[in-house]
Amino acid sequence: MPAKPRLSTPEDDLAFMRSIVQGGGRPPMTLAVCYLAGGLLYGLQCLYHLGQAFGLIRWPDPANLAVVVGVTVTFLIVLTWAILHDRKAGRSNAGPLATRAVNTMFSATGMANAAVVIVFAAGALRDQDFAVWLYYAAVVFALQAAAWYVAWMMRKKAWMLAVSVGGWLTAVALGLLVRQPLTYLGVCTVALFLLFALPGWLMFRDARAGSRTD
Repeated sequence: MPAKPRLSTPEDDLAFMRSIVQGGGRPPMTLAVCYLAGGLLYGLQCLYHLGQAFGLIRWPDPANLAVVVGVTVTFLIVLTWAILHDRKAGRSNAGPLATRAVNTMFSATGMANAAVVIVFAAGALRDQDFAVWLYYAAVVFALQAAAWYVAWMMRKKAWMLAVSVGGWLTAVALGLLVRQPLTYLGVCTVALFLLFALPGWLMFRDARAGSRTD
């Protein structure tokens, strides 16, 4: 007499749903590189400007412009490589639900950042007040703090909560320091390395680990 098939219990169903939602998905290389390269490159640019402010770097204006443009161009080159890497590996929409939701959330945050750039750049040019532009960074860190909080709620990784809290504190600090450029630049430099480059490295490590096991 054939054995009766085992009926699933509510606990089995719950465990199955949890595995779908939480899963063990890896972040896409694009997201990891955005944070790692962005944090390192723009953090180094902030250090460069601090060197200028303290008189340690005295280069002509064309050289200073070349540094600023070079940082952005380098970031775009690295980002393009990461996007092509993800497309080749077919990982843009891969992974469990939670991973895809987190990736989509960060993409949406990037779209919001682009709008913020336009708004504050236009306002600074219109009012001829550079301090207006400096509020941009505060808003970016606030948006990132919200995104990392959602990521923590879905993945429950302690470092994600730490990044969220750090981003919130950085946003408040930068908003209060727009008229104190040296302190503002110092806070921004530290935050770029700790809240962008470091999380980027953690995600890059996971992304590389995932690509080796695929």
